[in-house]
Amino acid sequence: MPRVRSPRISSRPALLAAGLLAGLASLGCGHGSSGPRVTVEPPPPFTGSGPAWYGYGRDAQHSAQTSVVAQPLTRIHWQMPVDLHPQYSTGELLIHYGSMVITSTNTAIVPVKTGATDGFRVEARNGASGVLLWQADSDYVLPQHGWVPSYGPALTAANRVYFAGSGGKLFYRDTPDSAQGSIQTAVFYGSGEYATAKTAYDAAVKVTTPLTADSQGNIFFGFQVTGPTRANLASGLARMGADGQGTWISALNATGDAAMTRVVMNCAPALSNDQHTVYTAVSDGARGYLVALDSTTLQPAAKVALTDPATGLPSLLDDDGSASPTVGPDGDVYYGVLESNMGQHNFRGWLLHFDATLAHAKTPGSFGWDDTASLVPASMVPSYTGTSSYLLMTKYNNYLVLGYGNGYNQVAILDPNATQGDPYSNVPVMKEVLTILGQTPDDPAHPGSVHEWCINTAVVDPASKSVFVNNEDGYLYRWDLTTNTFPERIRLTGGLGEAYTPTVMGPDGHIYAINNATLFAVGR
Repeated sequence: MPRVRSPRISSRPALLAAGLLAGLASLGCGHGSSGPRVTVEPPPPFTGSGPAWYGYGRDAQHSAQTSVVAQPLTRIHWQMPVDLHPQYSTGELLIHYGSMVITSTNTAIVPVKTGATDGFRVEARNGASGVLLWQADSDYVLPQHGWVPSYGPALTAANRVYFAGSGGKLFYRDTPDSAQGSIQTAVFYGSGEYATAKTAYDAAVKVTTPLTADSQGNIFFGFQVTGPTRANLASGLARMGADGQGTWISALNATGDAAMTRVVMNCAPALSNDQHTVYTAVSDGARGYLVALDSTTLQPAAKVALTDPATGLPSLLDDDGSASPTVGPDGDVYYGVLESNMGQHNFRGWLLHFDATLAHAKTPGSFGWDDTASLVPASMVPSYTGTSSYLLMTKYNNYLVLGYGNGYNQVAILDPNATQGDPYSNVPVMKEVLTILGQTPDDPAHPGSVHEWCINTAVVDPASKSVFVNNEDGYLYRWDLTTNTFPERIRLTGGLGEAYTPTVMGPDGHIYAINNATLFAVGR
């Protein structure tokens, strides 16, 4: 979504106030139904086995947690472009760059945009040196969009890498660590069906979210259908089985609401800890639901209408964001939305919070826009004295735009089970455990304002009690949760207003961050 930007004042959500909410007031507030109870089992102990980074948010719960110690932010070891033809708009990049994936033996597989509009490939590089091992082009075509959506591959526990192609098909490769290997295809509605009407399917069917892999190697993703197909496809969620068999469910059937037309763009599906349930967000382009589906059959298990905690009206689910569900160790589900009355919560949105069944709404967080919460074990914060076993790390910007906010852009550690007052509403919100302000002044006319945090998912490193976050000022930071300081930072670029980007960590402790269309591998 193009920004409204006056000198040194930046906020991506500003376009929404300029017109995306037309007609929102006429939308009714939908009513969720809990449906059958969703089974909740504790997650298995994290051992660090399998790929170092499976996909968006690292794993199927989007925890962003690692099992190795991060290297210090001493120098840039290697770098590469992730966009060969970046399209700047008033000096900014209106794009969401996809998350790389990394094998257990340190092959970094990076999605790269090759054209000015369409054109994508994946490049597999040695994570230590950046040397190219292999690359593969995709015929993927972007769906209609405002901000360019993310192109996100997935890596399975069996070391198979998947990436999206045209017509809703997936490419995959079983030897990602080798320079030699073949690329094969899988189609969720049938390869034979696709072959009979390839041109029509390529034109009508588009993958619209990052791919998510479960522990058995099944792949989940959202897709849109914009024209007639022989298979009578309708926009919704697809499952591509590890056995080559696919299935799908439409947005309408996932919710029982005829107004629902899509899975929210960029919303990477999330899996429950027992892998039995897949969560995603579905909308009509403005309002919508969080849904829970059986992860094998995709049959609906539960849904909840996503509403603004302050107004009770439908929250805005915007296709130009990249919020995705996060599943906590206790099965609770978190999902970020925008407020219903735009600007009245300073364009911060809300981090909505539900139990695993989606039947019970819990305390929301005071920021949700374009962010996926990361999971922080409570032991990472020595000063924490509460009772929660885990905490949440989120972006906590307070956008300076159109008379709202003050530009005091922060990141935060929140307690999902404790409350405090919200400075921007009368709603009790998750208690702030730690907050820290950005480091680089933004607008001299607004003292205290600092550059925005440009992350949509972070790296959480329990071993060093640190979180690694990227900022629009061009620096990558290590946030030490023991001292609540930034003891390390490294300049990647001179800084640029752009879409929020993921940070990633390899099995050797390299930290990866994207700034100004370039991926940087940082370490000692």
